[in-house]
Amino acid sequence: MEYRHEVKHLITRADAQAIRNNMTAVASPDPHAGPDGSYTIRSLYFDDYRNTALWEKLDGVNQRRKFRIRYYNGDLSYIMLECKIKRDGVGCKLQERLTQEELKRIMDGDIAWMATSGRPLLVDLYVEMKTRGLRPRCVVEYMRIPYVYGPGNVRVTIDWNIRTGPAAQFADPDGLTYPVEGNPMLLEVKWDEYLPNIIRRATALRSRGQGAFSKYAACRVYG
Repeated sequence: MEYRHEVKHLITRADAQAIRNNMTAVASPDPHAGPDGSYTIRSLYFDDYRNTALWEKLDGVNQRRKFRIRYYNGDLSYIMLECKIKRDGVGCKLQERLTQEELKRIMDGDIAWMATSGRPLLVDLYVEMKTRGLRPRCVVEYMRIPYVYGPGNVRVTIDWNIRTGPAAQFADPDGLTYPVEGNPMLLEVKWDEYLPNIIRRATALRSRGQGAFSKYAACRVYG
């Protein structure tokens, strides 16, 4: 597994516009973004009956992981199961493609087939669901503007319009969602071994420090 560095900052709309101006001058838009430079992410997060993933995030546990399923721009032809792992301040992401039928079976609690799927991440999720009672907990949906920069394998994203909804409606792109409190905007900067100075300058925020904002935790306030 290749671990990457990641920092997050809560930002204002003015910050977002300034960063967009800077990044447009020095980096490239993500090729998967739409004509306006953005796309929609809709995720389904899993947790157990103890809310372990939530509390580990809130408590700043050094080593933790969480499972989620996501798709983009309401397109259910491309669905990804992901496991995000954090350790010693760096993180990595494991991924496995899912079909729409597989998503439906997981959401319906029909999971026995996962154990013999021959796909390690699906097997891992099956074990967590059987032994720890991991279940879908909530939808997290938001808009994202992404930029990429080759040296350092840098990715800079601005997220906004963060919304949540019931897990049962995840597979419906038009399913019920409602905004999280405060309508936050979030800057995320990710890189491999080093962060080029040109990106440090382009994303600098003199009035704000690094934050620990979690979209999942913000959405779980509602249930």
